[in-house]
Amino acid sequence: MIKAAIYRALAPEARQAPGLSWTNRVICVLILLSALTAILETERTLVAQAPALFPFLETLFVALFLIEYLARLYAAGMEPRYRGLKGRLRYLFSFWALVDLAAILPYFLGFVAHDNAFILRLFRLVRMLRLARLGRFSQAWHALSVALSSRAHELWLSAGVAGLLLLFSSCCLYVVEAAAQPEAFGSVPRALWWSIATLTTVGYGDVTPVTALGKVFAGLTAVAGIGLIAMPTGILAAAFSEALHRRPPSS
Repeated sequence: MIKAAIYRALAPEARQAPGLSWTNRVICVLILLSALTAILETERTLVAQAPALFPFLETLFVALFLIEYLARLYAAGMEPRYRGLKGRLRYLFSFWALVDLAAILPYFLGFVAHDNAFILRLFRLVRMLRLARLGRFSQAWHALSVALSSRAHELWLSAGVAGLLLLFSSCCLYVVEAAAQPEAFGSVPRALWWSIATLTTVGYGDVTPVTALGKVFAGLTAVAGIGLIAMPTGILAAAFSEALHRRPPSS
């Protein structure tokens, strides 16, 4: 049966043997090549040397992804939940089907906004989301989603702590630095930029405190930033390790 053969070739969960089918391996290569093409297309010197090459490659990738999308839609009925008209509609609005559609749609939307340079650049950037389609073929993505859901409470708690710490440090620097640097610390929202750069340990250095008290608060904020980054990192590392250990071994 043609539908069953297409389903086994495209659906990783339908494959009996370990690993990906040759069809899905080719699709993974096409996804990587399309992302590489989108990256290289942003370099004007390359486009100038081969002005017709990049539009041709993009059209080719979209045509192949469209064929794959329609084939997945056709074979989706092999799963009981996607049978019939309602089942096909349910599949169209499933997560991976929407990701597949997002890989194709920017090509056609580009014709509508061909005279808007910003929109065209945005559509080219959206094409990089095709890399997200690789998650369909990786069990690690499933393990990551399990890890995130199992530690949702702890992650939200760490996000709340981070928000309070950002607000507190911004208020402190506003109080002690506003008079000396009104442009940089003249309000809490302005000081918030400095707090974000410091607590995330990025430290751009474009805005720095100049008063003695401000430097003291800055030092405390920088030290607190180390713990702020380590907290969710440790939570995710432990949850991801547990998810991988719970995963059944491959046969």
